[in-house]
Amino acid sequence: MNNSDQNTFLSVLNEAQKAPVLHKDGPLMVIAGAGSGKTRVLTYRIAHLMRQEVDPFNILALTFTNKAAREMKKRIAELVGGSEAKNLWMGTFHSVFARLLRFDGDRLGYPSNFTIYDTQDSQRLISSIIREMGLDKDIYKYKQIQQRISSYKNSLITVKAYFQNPELLEADAMSKRPRLGEIYQNYVDRCFKAGAMDFDDLLLRTNELLTRFPDVLMKYQDRFRYILVDEYQDTNHSQYLIVRALADRYQNICVVGDDAQSIYSFRGANIDNILNFQRDYDDVGMYRLEQNYRSTKNIVNAANSIIANNKNQLEKVVWTANSEGNPIRIHRSPTDAEEGRYVASSIFEHKMQQQLPNGSFAVLYRTNSQSRAIEDALRKRDIPYRIYGGLSFYQRKEIKDVLAYLRLVINPGDEEALKRVINYPARGIGQATVDKLVVAANQTGKTVFEVMESLGSTDIGIHAGGRRRLEDFVTMIKSYQVLDATADAFTLAEHVAKKSGLLQEFKKDGTPEGIARMENIEELLNGIKDFVEGQKEIADARGDISEFLEDVALATDLDMDKGDDDRVALMTIHLAKGLEFPYVYIVGMEEDLFPSAMSMNTRSELEEERRLFYVALTRAETQAYLTYTQNRYRWGKLIDAEPSRFLQEIDEKYIENLTPEDSYQFRPMLNAAIFGEVDKRNLRREKPVAGKPPGQNQPTEKQLRRLRKIRPQLSQPSGSEGVSLEGLKEGSLVDHSRFGKGTVLKIEGIGNDKKAEIRFERGDVKKLLLRFAKLQILES
Repeated sequence: MNNSDQNTFLSVLNEAQKAPVLHKDGPLMVIAGAGSGKTRVLTYRIAHLMRQEVDPFNILALTFTNKAAREMKKRIAELVGGSEAKNLWMGTFHSVFARLLRFDGDRLGYPSNFTIYDTQDSQRLISSIIREMGLDKDIYKYKQIQQRISSYKNSLITVKAYFQNPELLEADAMSKRPRLGEIYQNYVDRCFKAGAMDFDDLLLRTNELLTRFPDVLMKYQDRFRYILVDEYQDTNHSQYLIVRALADRYQNICVVGDDAQSIYSFRGANIDNILNFQRDYDDVGMYRLEQNYRSTKNIVNAANSIIANNKNQLEKVVWTANSEGNPIRIHRSPTDAEEGRYVASSIFEHKMQQQLPNGSFAVLYRTNSQSRAIEDALRKRDIPYRIYGGLSFYQRKEIKDVLAYLRLVINPGDEEALKRVINYPARGIGQATVDKLVVAANQTGKTVFEVMESLGSTDIGIHAGGRRRLEDFVTMIKSYQVLDATADAFTLAEHVAKKSGLLQEFKKDGTPEGIARMENIEELLNGIKDFVEGQKEIADARGDISEFLEDVALATDLDMDKGDDDRVALMTIHLAKGLEFPYVYIVGMEEDLFPSAMSMNTRSELEEERRLFYVALTRAETQAYLTYTQNRYRWGKLIDAEPSRFLQEIDEKYIENLTPEDSYQFRPMLNAAIFGEVDKRNLRREKPVAGKPPGQNQPTEKQLRRLRKIRPQLSQPSGSEGVSLEGLKEGSLVDHSRFGKGTVLKIEGIGNDKKAEIRFERGDVKKLLLRFAKLQILES
């Protein structure tokens, strides 16, 4: 290829991107800042190698997702032709090494058509082994054992290495699991006997193959003369050793990554792999992609000011030639429900004012359980959304389980709800028994619950023990019905979650999945508590479970499918890596939530949380919002929340505080009468705001005008906060933080009992108690 052709081919690259593409031989590392075009560099480097007559069979490209591999292969095909692109060894670590093991796994005794076990397959097998060994399943929990074995394999701790490690043996003995090594041995033997590998084996057995059989290693070293690794900061120890072995002969290895975006240590990723790359190879070519093409200057500079707080990082200065853009906007809400309503209102305003599609917006959170308040608020605004990496909150199994119990309380004839929970948690009621109940119900025309109630006088072929367990279940549901007669929705739901055994079931399961289910049930209870509080301002509302279930049913039955994929994206920050959106809302910016309470024990953990925040912020192209709450419900109790330390780390030049703190009013902890009169001079003091020195807490007139435009209720407190609603009359146009805009139909009552009947735009007519109602008069 002559220079003219080469210049034309590479004309789409800037000089920083072009340099690593043209670096043909030897080791090189590309430190690629967020939004700097690293995928383009990898793509063009592979295409350039092929145009330099490197055989595609001699190129190995490793990615972390199949999506990334498909995207790169498609682009390469467009550059050099589809036929040649098909000859590349390109894919995820697991897919490429599974292919390698298909060819040479027989050296280890595996058939070429070995089965690959997924996580559930592994867990089922481990559960069987625990049962066969006669071990206590409450001590040897199969999910925990599976996770432990997985971590051993990714750390290259084989069964042999395990039994030779006295520290591991002692640790398992101390945790009352001295036979864990035997389970590990049995599991490995059973997999081998079945001709099966689990996902971790695909890496472990590749390491074994390349280590025990030098001729196999030499074969693949000779084949893979050029190796490229994407997202190198996310490789674990096992992946690192395979890449190091394969690249050792020719050392034509190119790794691309960003230490500032290393966020997967919980999966075993080792940031030292990228930090120490220059120690592993001689004469490493170092290239930096520092120009961000994605975000505005304010977003890029704010992200830089955050990540600068990390001590352990590679040197780089990310910059952009894009416009200055708006500052990062920080918003405080009283509660998480209000936070959700603010986000939904802000998205709605942007959509209306700028005619933006729903797909322009993303809401990012630290934990999946935070999606509940956001989902509720978006539904009430009729804004379609999609949950990525998980089910919609009310579709999650544990939530449906709780709701099924609650449905049974108000309608024991609900057969689907009954079948869902009759033996969950397990209470010895098998499927055969349920089948007999259903048959009897169909024959007699009764509901299944009615058949269960009459078991004492009817014989349908269920033995005495089974009848007793069914009668206990009926008694339990009836006890909930007694409580429902007097309790509000939250009291009943909390009682059912505890007494049914659901919470205990998830507490016993110490895995991350079990913890997540606990958090989701907690979030459901928080939502019910918020619902009950909201119902207090509706004159005729009872706030009971029947009203809540109706509210949920109406909400979840909304047809969110508009016939296209134009929806607001809701996802955890981990899932957002590699994506970009014009508008990004990062919610829950509070201590113990973000950074997570479980990730602040060491500097390395805290620095990973900060990198996670950096990743979240750099997803935004045009505008980023950071929101936090003053209070957040935890198990139905309103807990004071503290703003995240990360908010204080952003250089104040790049932020705009939408809700400056009010002046602080001193409140004595003791009754002053025991000492004498209180000196009331100078009691009011400004309370400092993150990133704002004292004296700068009050918004400017320009900010106030914009605040009134985006969120009218911010500039005028609600009735419950002391604002006079004396101008309210029939025909007044009002705005309610929960129900939206409406027209006053009638006003009745006096004093604290004064009520307003209001028809809202969605068609609902509500009768609100004015002393509680969060109303703003738009037009009197």
